[in-house]
Amino acid sequence: MSKVAIITDSTTNIPKEYLEKYNITIVPQILIWGQETLLDGVDIQPAEFYTRLTKATVMPSTSQVTPSSFHKAYTQLLDEGYDILTLVLSSVLSGTLNSAVQAREMLPKAPIEIVDTRSTAMALGFMVLECARAAEAGASLAECKALAEKAIPMAGIVFAVDTLEFLHRLGRIGGAKRFLGTALNIKPILELRDGRIEAVEQVRTRAKSLTRLAELVHEQIGDRRPIHMASLHANAPEDAKELLERTCAKYTDLAECVFSEISPVVGANVGPGTVGLAYLAGM
Repeated sequence: MSKVAIITDSTTNIPKEYLEKYNITIVPQILIWGQETLLDGVDIQPAEFYTRLTKATVMPSTSQVTPSSFHKAYTQLLDEGYDILTLVLSSVLSGTLNSAVQAREMLPKAPIEIVDTRSTAMALGFMVLECARAAEAGASLAECKALAEKAIPMAGIVFAVDTLEFLHRLGRIGGAKRFLGTALNIKPILELRDGRIEAVEQVRTRAKSLTRLAELVHEQIGDRRPIHMASLHANAPEDAKELLERTCAKYTDLAECVFSEISPVVGANVGPGTVGLAYLAGM
């Protein structure tokens, strides 16, 4: 039986200790900043990104992983004798899926499977980790793909943004358009639903937004177990730590509780100050 390697994109921002433990390959999204083209998580890290953003006169934009990046990763792993499972962020949010498909077409008959997870950040990250753990235990490519597809409806993300400016400017706002033009003290709460960013509700303060995020995740998870939980943040570590501790404290049977950042490319879309929770529950 062939070994299975997992490839995903940099929006997962899976903590390094997990990447080192499992055979996970990250292909970078692209940040375009003026005349610079930067590889997400390679040429620029979150701390540097937010420092630059506070002083920037030109705002960054983003672009998908290139087919050549996928092709390079594919050929290296194929040469090492691996079958390959590719898990990418939602095709509604990015053309990354198309890049992966194009790269696979350059390698006819190669054992490569691609899954549109309809997710991103650590919700996608947890799917990747589940498949990587299964592969390590000897699961086949078909079994790992089936596991990923089973996980899609069991994963979720809820998050609060300080402003909708970034999502609106880059065209990622989806059903949250109805929140545009709200008062400055209003904190929009959003979620990833069927691969698209959608509005949930609005609350009046930062503190209330964090409380509501924890409540929403608790409602969405219900009685599904086990639970994999992660915080997400864009230059708001203290709020994210508080939110994660508060949420994880509700459960005595968590599979894992992970503190994670938002990658620069995701940060360019949601804006600084964003805080959220990502989970995988029921498997």
